[in-house]
Amino acid sequence: MSMELILGLLALFGTAAIGTPVAYSIIVGVIVYLGVAGQDIAIAGETMVQRLFDGFLLLAVPLFIVSANIMNAGSISDRLLHFCVALVGRFRGGLGHVNVVASLIFSGMSGSAVADAAGIGKIIIDMMVKSGRYTRGYAAAITAATATIGPIIPPSIPMVLYALVSNASIGSLFLAGIVPGLVMGVVLMGMNAWISHRRDFGQEEAVPLRELPRVTAKATPALLMPVILLTGIYSGVTTPTEAAAVAALYALIVAAGLYRALKLRTLYEVFVESARSAASVGLVIGASMILTYVVIQENIPQTISTLLAGADISPLMFLFLVNILVLLLGCVLDATVIILVIVPLFIPTCNALGIDLVHFGVLIVVNSMIGLITPPYGILLFVISAVTKIPLTEIIREIWAFLAVLLIALLAMIIFPDLVLWLPRSLGY
Repeated sequence: MSMELILGLLALFGTAAIGTPVAYSIIVGVIVYLGVAGQDIAIAGETMVQRLFDGFLLLAVPLFIVSANIMNAGSISDRLLHFCVALVGRFRGGLGHVNVVASLIFSGMSGSAVADAAGIGKIIIDMMVKSGRYTRGYAAAITAATATIGPIIPPSIPMVLYALVSNASIGSLFLAGIVPGLVMGVVLMGMNAWISHRRDFGQEEAVPLRELPRVTAKATPALLMPVILLTGIYSGVTTPTEAAAVAALYALIVAAGLYRALKLRTLYEVFVESARSAASVGLVIGASMILTYVVIQENIPQTISTLLAGADISPLMFLFLVNILVLLLGCVLDATVIILVIVPLFIPTCNALGIDLVHFGVLIVVNSMIGLITPPYGILLFVISAVTKIPLTEIIREIWAFLAVLLIALLAMIIFPDLVLWLPRSLGY
């Protein structure tokens, strides 16, 4: 570890320790690193702006924030969440279960954990806090945990990137992500039920089953949104980012045209609030990008990956070590960087050890998503804190239980490959 990196990390952790927002702390740490290393300090700003502008997929984030805010203001999300409440709200910890089910429904909209957390996640957090049954830290923590499901269930941007570097079948990867995504949902609901019973969180008023068809009919326009988006993406008509624009337009048409629940002044307020939320999220993402620049400059991922890939170990041990590495790197690196920079170094070793590349790819994506909620620097924790103004310490205090069950689910996927490969094999891939 170079002296420049040590001083940069000291500046980062030092400013964070005195209460500076993490995005600013990262920027200060990078500027110190560049200054000591004798590099142009302007590289920090140039890297952040250039990568934000080059990141076409990142446009999905503000578009989905707008979509979610329109849904909230136009009563669309209320109808959808009422549908989820009718399904699972009758159980103890009902809104926690609603959080998970809503994430499963919305997982097909963006393929982005950040977009899901900043969009529909913000709405559910408000619902949970306003109900008076949940602490705001718990509401934010379970929302961060459920947002990790988004990029697992197709369509999945990280899996498309993995297919590019590994030549694995995109169809197989998409199918292989369905069962793991559902498993993650089940374990999160199980943990929510256990905590809810221990803390006596209470449950929502049960909706009579005879009312379910009526509730479903009211929620149909909202339920159709993922169907429309998936059809567009799978048919090749839209990219995920274009699908985000379709979602915003569809939400606007339904809220203003169908339900007539959106006034012009309300729409202006939606755009202003969306811009503020998108700016907060964008600053966090931009800061993580310039931190990635420093990590790559120091050759840290390549050095660690080369040592691991060259070791003479069994396939199972290799998977364990790689997943530990990816989990650690996932705390500070974006999943895109992990997949495009680090994963290609492991592909030859996977082939030599007879490890199925589809299995390996799903493990990498799941692990990268878990890294997004791993304290102290999981980016999803910062995104939700920035959007909801809930202190980071309160979120971290509650995230550990959900992180534990997601790690158990990942362990099961490592030990039992059929959990991942059963569905694509059954359908002939």
